[in-house]
Amino acid sequence: MTDAIQISSPRDGIGVITLNRPERRNAMNHALLAGLYDAFDRLRHDRTCRVIILTGAGAGFCAGLDLAEGVALPDMIGLDRPSAGMRVQQYIAELIPTMRAQPQPIIVAVNGAASGGGLALALGSDIRLAAESARFNVAFIRVGLSACDIGTSWLLPRLIGASRAHELMLTGRFADAEEALRIGLVTRVVPDTGLMDAAFAEAELILANGPFGVRMTKEVMWSQLEIGSLRAGIDMENRTQVLSSFAGDMEEAMAAFIEKRPPRFSV
Repeated sequence: MTDAIQISSPRDGIGVITLNRPERRNAMNHALLAGLYDAFDRLRHDRTCRVIILTGAGAGFCAGLDLAEGVALPDMIGLDRPSAGMRVQQYIAELIPTMRAQPQPIIVAVNGAASGGGLALALGSDIRLAAESARFNVAFIRVGLSACDIGTSWLLPRLIGASRAHELMLTGRFADAEEALRIGLVTRVVPDTGLMDAAFAEAELILANGPFGVRMTKEVMWSQLEIGSLRAGIDMENRTQVLSSFAGDMEEAMAAFIEKRPPRFSV
């Protein structure tokens, strides 16, 4: 773990990953990216962690790639420019499939700007909350590159619709928190001082549900965005539902309901 990422467990069942380069608006360099990979890997194997909150230290969530420093990977020595560029590109972009494969739901709490790679991290999360100061933009196109980067051109149209996504991608303009809420990019906007409280409240709602069912829901809900037919989608649901019935969470949930008490799920 690097100093560019902090992990904490302020409440039972909740892990918080904080991007920690506030002096650079948490821009992505090798230390921050490597720290993110390490953090997700560490929490993936922590059975006591059932929900992850991702946020940024200081006044901004993530300003995207650190254009001054770049991303220098240890295994790039001796590579020609195209090979080195592809190595860095793949390294950064693989964060999004990593987040999708994470067994815990990820709630992103966006404070300040989420630009370029910062927007991609928000899109790759399962639930998006925004502070009133939050702003979002597809920054890649503003620096002479394609807007299609780090999964953005796949995720953004599926979350807010193709028409709105295409306009944001072609212009690179900022959408403020109010617009982000209106177009469905985020599900809630709160005052800056209440952002983490809102994220914890959302996490507690998830924790009230069975752990195995939550994990299967995350896995299937994302897979459904790629499945080409209703029949295939229902077939996946059927198998997952039967599998979930063997986890023991349903029996505990039903017993808790009858006994009028909170459920006590095993992890």
